[in-house]
Amino acid sequence: MEKLEGYIDHIIFRNSDNGYTVLSLSAGGEEITCVGSLSYVGEGEKVELIGQYISHPSYGEQFKIESCIVKAPEDEESVERYLGSGAIRGVGAALAARIVRHFGADTFRIIEEEPERLAEIKGISDRKAREIAQQVYEKRDMRKAMIFLQQYGITTSLAVKIYQEYGQKLYQVMQENPYQLAEDINGVGFRIADEIAMRAGVRADSEYRVKCAIFYVLQQAGGEGHVFLPKEQLMQRAGELLGVPLEDIDQYLVDLSIERKIVIKREAQERVYSASAYFTELNTARMLCDLNITGEIDEPLIQKKIAAIEKETGTWLDEMQKKAVIEAVRCGLLVITGGPGTGKTTTINTLIAYFESEGLEILLAAPTGRAAKRMTEATGYEARTIHRMLEISGAQEGSTDSFSRNAQNPLDADVVIIDEMSMVDVYLMHALLDAVAVGTRLIMVGDRNQLPSVGPGSVLKDVIDSGKVPVVRLTRIFRQASESDIVVNAHKINRGEQLSLDNKSRDFFFLKRYDANVIISIVIQLIREKLPRYVDAQPFDIQVLTPMRKGLLGVERLNRILQEYLNPPDRNKREREQGEQVFREGDKVMQVKNNYQIEWEIRGRYGIPIEKGMGIFNGDMGIIREINLHTERVTVEFDEQRMVEYPYSGLEELELAYAVTIHKSQGSEYPAVVMPLLGGPRMLMNRNLLYTAVTRARKCVTIVGDPETFAQMIDNTMEQKRYTALAERICELEKEDRP
Repeated sequence: MEKLEGYIDHIIFRNSDNGYTVLSLSAGGEEITCVGSLSYVGEGEKVELIGQYISHPSYGEQFKIESCIVKAPEDEESVERYLGSGAIRGVGAALAARIVRHFGADTFRIIEEEPERLAEIKGISDRKAREIAQQVYEKRDMRKAMIFLQQYGITTSLAVKIYQEYGQKLYQVMQENPYQLAEDINGVGFRIADEIAMRAGVRADSEYRVKCAIFYVLQQAGGEGHVFLPKEQLMQRAGELLGVPLEDIDQYLVDLSIERKIVIKREAQERVYSASAYFTELNTARMLCDLNITGEIDEPLIQKKIAAIEKETGTWLDEMQKKAVIEAVRCGLLVITGGPGTGKTTTINTLIAYFESEGLEILLAAPTGRAAKRMTEATGYEARTIHRMLEISGAQEGSTDSFSRNAQNPLDADVVIIDEMSMVDVYLMHALLDAVAVGTRLIMVGDRNQLPSVGPGSVLKDVIDSGKVPVVRLTRIFRQASESDIVVNAHKINRGEQLSLDNKSRDFFFLKRYDANVIISIVIQLIREKLPRYVDAQPFDIQVLTPMRKGLLGVERLNRILQEYLNPPDRNKREREQGEQVFREGDKVMQVKNNYQIEWEIRGRYGIPIEKGMGIFNGDMGIIREINLHTERVTVEFDEQRMVEYPYSGLEELELAYAVTIHKSQGSEYPAVVMPLLGGPRMLMNRNLLYTAVTRARKCVTIVGDPETFAQMIDNTMEQKRYTALAERICELEKEDRP
């Protein structure tokens, strides 16, 4: 490590999100470009930097800063240089010179202890004197806070977030309850807070530590799809996290309940919810019951109208499809469920034609951009994502202000039709229902045999299983669909029937291989050479789906290998290393968490924005169009030509997406799907997962791997249990509402 000492001549660039700074240092008569996370230093300040020289591919030699010590100005020249640098608003070089001439080496003491005396200088009013002093205080306070936080191993970017959240209260928080960081600051979970707390000397059996761990376990359970956890599981998980057995959890649960952070339900088993999850589930059930009303209808007249639509469109409905239309007219709430090829789209088209003939206002939506686009193409009627339909406001996820459309400003529609309902989690369902006024028909269409939503809950299954909401099941496979082995085999898999793997099909292939590296080699060959011509698509449109994240055929390893073959390093392509991933211009990426606050824009000619909006969501896929090494921003183009700029600090929300887990592929449809398949955990390698993977393909499915694993998945009906109680809540409320 080397040491540099000098004055900050000027700040070349600073990222306000993470404090990353490029500055010019005046040291020993030369100008040196230095880079590092230094949000708390300003122009004119004297600093001692420790680090090393590096060679940047675009900007040449730079000094990479590992640590920085800000030195107080020691002489009149240093004080004048600092005040005149522009660090203090309203003080230029000439005024700085007059101040120092008047007060000499005592200048800083005067500013801090007797700021009113600055008014002795011509050109400084009492008000300006106070402003100068205030700025000096703020810079001193922030610098002091940064140095204080760094002793706990806190990175500069996190320290900036903490200072912005708490200001001068941060000392109290750090001394009394560092676990508060996990609740208040985005990106700080239990583990980070725990590490900080240990450095701060908090005891391992601290009440704050145990309560933070309990709440963290409930949040993690939500990430696994659970709405609540049984008390015994919560105790076990919290104990493992804390590293100490939790023999008596009740006292902490009672405290958290009194603080209204959790809800405890003593039913068949003791269940523990986060407060937000409990009231979201309860209110979702209440709003479903409110919409679940029926009216008197003239069924023969409806049958006549259906016949007229059939004649006009040249499509013919079976009995269950006709029943779906009749029930949609009769009921305020309806579920239409069926597998691929069972006529869900034809049914939706008939519903649109019927309600349009009645002069009713119709809205169509789906959970993802791809699903909405597919719905638009299939119906000829504009469909939007649920988020865009609800007019996302940019508030935090789960906030009552997340959407502009709500109970006070409901959707302007008589009929709302939602496709791909299996993807909708309990939080999005709650937001949707909040915006649907009683009297508006809500029709939910989906395949209950698909995997449940990535987010908490199992809404479609729970609504069906409640037995309280009208459900129409489409089971007949129509002739055109029956010609596709993708459709036929998907239904066979769903029924638990073994398939013939003789490769006599035109759209369903199984290539038997038993070595992971050989399988990967075949997958690369398929994507680069064989399938693009066969399905008339680009290699990037062909999706690799795999059951797991880890392992020889897991997402993480596959993406590293596929990136090297599909988007190899190139001197003309800029890169950014982020953790264990390298992002490169041209890479296929996926957003892995909901971000309600990120902005996107659609650009016209010459890059001029023609439309703007907010929100990119878990599962959205895009292409990296630009990596700007100077501004440290990465531009990604998502579906519908939405361009998003990510600061480097936001890249944790992206992953390479040449291969994605089957779960993340929900709601998407690809020209071709390639699925590498060997072994895996029995709980994961099940029929439900295989069925979902196969139904993602439009033109071709190719599975490469072990036929024995494939057969075992068809036989395996085990599914990871989700702890949800929406069906029970619906039943309870329906019972209460009965006269």
